[in-house]
Amino acid sequence: MAGRAAEPEVIWARPERTGRGPKPARSRRDIVAAAVRIADAEGIEAVSMRRVAAELGCGTMSLYNYVPRKEDLYELMVDAASEEYELPEPSGDWRADMTGIARQTRAIMERHPWLTRVMTTAYGFSPNALRFLEWCLGALAPLAIEPGLKMQLIAMINGTVMATVRNEQAIAERARGLPWSEAEEQQVRGAYLMSQLSTGAYPHLAALLAASPAPVDTDEIFELTIARLLDSFTPRPRTTPGDAA
Repeated sequence: MAGRAAEPEVIWARPERTGRGPKPARSRRDIVAAAVRIADAEGIEAVSMRRVAAELGCGTMSLYNYVPRKEDLYELMVDAASEEYELPEPSGDWRADMTGIARQTRAIMERHPWLTRVMTTAYGFSPNALRFLEWCLGALAPLAIEPGLKMQLIAMINGTVMATVRNEQAIAERARGLPWSEAEEQQVRGAYLMSQLSTGAYPHLAALLAASPAPVDTDEIFELTIARLLDSFTPRPRTTPGDAA
């Protein structure tokens, strides 16, 4: 591929433009903004150096002076989306702050559906990723656990949000190809499930659903999932045999 480096490099350590000559009419930010617009409208598959160049009205090869590889373009795009986080001063309530950041992450991924396709931990050191991580660690300052566990918590929140959004996207993608509505399909599937439970072959599942029907609202499920995750990192007070008695 044109512009491929002979050894690993970090796009953030690379000058904005390596070519000589007069001041360019475009910037790396222009290129990334065009790529994000294309991905938002048509999906990540539509993003190519040729397509971005056409969007900007310039030659394809000239873009390699700014962005040497498509992988670098993806990293720049992820960082651009991460700039959308609103990160005020932490409130002192770590649970509320981390719940809020999980909601923001979900909203950003929903605005940019391609994010779940290209996001990777390799992009964890971009400017806005570092800004995000620093804020999260500040928000978690009141939480009395080891620093390594705080990093685990941040990673698990991000992973949970990504899995949630990707599942919602998969459901939506499938629904677009069906000749009936999602509500109609859920009704048919629900009826089939009840017919199977009525056979007596699944007594534990039947008892569970009879006693406590599972939530079906995706927002409710998301909130419960994040709350359970935060619960798992909340320190428990030490107990003594006397306390247990």
